Amino acid sequence: MPAPPTDLTSFSQPRYAEVPTFMRTPLASDWSSVDIGLIGVPYDGRVTNRPGARHGPRELRNMSSLTRAIHHVTKVNPFEIARIADLGDVRFQRLFDGDGALDEIADFYARIREANVVPLSAGGDHTVSLPILRGLVGDGEAVGLIHVDAHTDTWDEFQGSKYMHGTPFRRAVEEGLVDPKRTIQIGIRGPQNHAEGWDYSLNSGMRVMFMEEVVDRGIRETIAEARRTVGSGRTYLTFDIDSLDPAFAPGTGTPEIGGFTTREAMQLLRGLSGLDFIGGDLVEVAPPFDVGAITATAGAGLMYEILCLLATAFKARPTA
Repeated sequence: MPAPPTDLTSFSQPRYAEVPTFMRTPLASDWSSVDIGLIGVPYDGRVTNRPGARHGPRELRNMSSLTRAIHHVTKVNPFEIARIADLGDVRFQRLFDGDGALDEIADFYARIREANVVPLSAGGDHTVSLPILRGLVGDGEAVGLIHVDAHTDTWDEFQGSKYMHGTPFRRAVEEGLVDPKRTIQIGIRGPQNHAEGWDYSLNSGMRVMFMEEVVDRGIRETIAEARRTVGSGRTYLTFDIDSLDPAFAPGTGTPEIGGFTTREAMQLLRGLSGLDFIGGDLVEVAPPFDVGAITATAGAGLMYEILCLLATAFKARPTA
């Protein structure tokens, strides 16, 4: 087991002290000593409704200063399992250059893959999951996907663009990054102007659990269905904060009533422990629309839950 990666004196300081990093981890420029990297992707250039998720990483860092080390249910301490650090934000030089920003995100995550770092990312709008997958998967075998969201994000295009926050997982399937038959979308709900996204997900072989089915079957059966769908292969986890009910997450671009409570979301994530996760993200936190930082607080707490999953998966991998 590696030595504790984090300067644990940060956990002994007041949580309002020092420069905020994700979960009070050290800020690292040398990735060679990092197993799991926490990364901000401050980009929301492809939203269809309310902007603001570009500010998500900064506020998630701020609220994640409330994080403590040991999980109260699983007793997992991710900071003892793996060397964890904040790797900063993806930096942009082509922010307004067509698809240039997406290419820069993909290039960043290709370097993450080459450094053998497992990424946990904070968006940003959901478009960012596509270039993250491009960088992580590259020309490798398509991965399974657990996608928790109010929306399928499998439209073909919007206003003439095939690259926006409603299309990333259709593109990911087309590009051979994600195996649709090892993909489950959980919590889908809300009226649409057309059924294109729902139809594509279902017709391509994705397992779609609308929120009504989740409610009828319960969280435990939903967990079992997710585990059955992705199996034992490599899997990516993406969590859109709008999967939560707006009562728990008003600060997001496309809120949909009738969603998860934070307690249900935590139970769902905890039930995924032991899967072979190669990375994960939490997206669509939009602080300008938040109330009392409750969305960012929920997002930071759920990032910790995902971190525990990634650390457990990292621990289970054979050492070289």
